[in-house]
Amino acid sequence: TISPRHVLKRVLALYKEKGWRPIVAPELEFYLVKRNPDSDYPLEAAVGRSGRKEPGGQAYGIDAANDFDPVVEDIYDYCEAQELDVDTLSHESGPAQLEINFNHGDPLELADQVFIFKRTVRQAALKHDMFATFMAKPHADEPGSSMHLHQSVLDARTGKNIFVGKDGKFSKMFHHHIGGLQRYIAAALPLFAPNVNSYRRLVPESDAPTNVHWGIDNRTVPLRVPSSDPANTRIENRITGADANPYLAFAASLACGYLGMVERLKPSEPVTGSAYRFAHTLPISLDEALDKLNYSKPLKQVLGEKFVEAYQDVKFE
Repeated sequence: TISPRHVLKRVLALYKEKGWRPIVAPELEFYLVKRNPDSDYPLEAAVGRSGRKEPGGQAYGIDAANDFDPVVEDIYDYCEAQELDVDTLSHESGPAQLEINFNHGDPLELADQVFIFKRTVRQAALKHDMFATFMAKPHADEPGSSMHLHQSVLDARTGKNIFVGKDGKFSKMFHHHIGGLQRYIAAALPLFAPNVNSYRRLVPESDAPTNVHWGIDNRTVPLRVPSSDPANTRIENRITGADANPYLAFAASLACGYLGMVERLKPSEPVTGSAYRFAHTLPISLDEALDKLNYSKPLKQVLGEKFVEAYQDVKFE
């Protein structure tokens, strides 16, 4: 009852009881780094086939991504052999930082795929004499690595997105889901940011969120609603680090939204402009986040009190 996979199944069962079917799509970032036999030394960015050290700031750069084509091709080949449903790969802001997007689907199946994918990427990197790291903040002066999670909820009977009303506008359920994420996401942070290093990523002006605001197509908020047609209306949780356990991250994010829908919570007004002008309201350390989780009875009940107790014991050791 305390295994991460069981926790996610527990949350999905709660959705099923309500006639709801959640859909997710994770986006996973990682760095390729030089082999590092001594963990006391800082990680250095890997060098691609050009043989040149890559400067930072090449987000979505095609040439930058092509420099690592041999590794990327192996990653795609390995994923195809294992039937991992990966979609596009792009270069991110940091040197030798890549992002892979998964196609949307069932949360349990995608958590399985992300779990296997991490091992797959590490093996592909080793083949090319480099390491792959999913640390949240492997380089002090470069952007961290996240696992953004797009989530929506369908009516299990009709297959329609319950985030949208008949008029094509955001539904009450959409607003309740946002409200739940805003209310409970700070308490769920130990599952999104599970390590001491995780909190080095969640700092102002770093492409990572620091509070619980939401907005339309706003990349400075933790809860972004991408511009889309009504059927594809979804919420992007931008808090999760690449170092998170996918089963627990998916379970926590869906649990927050579930509580919002059953408690009919109301969200704040959406933010326009930079959300960094607002106070830093997320916990700033793992200890603080664990304390918040411990005092959130509704979230503990949804995730399973035995699991939360075991998780606390492991993290406080």
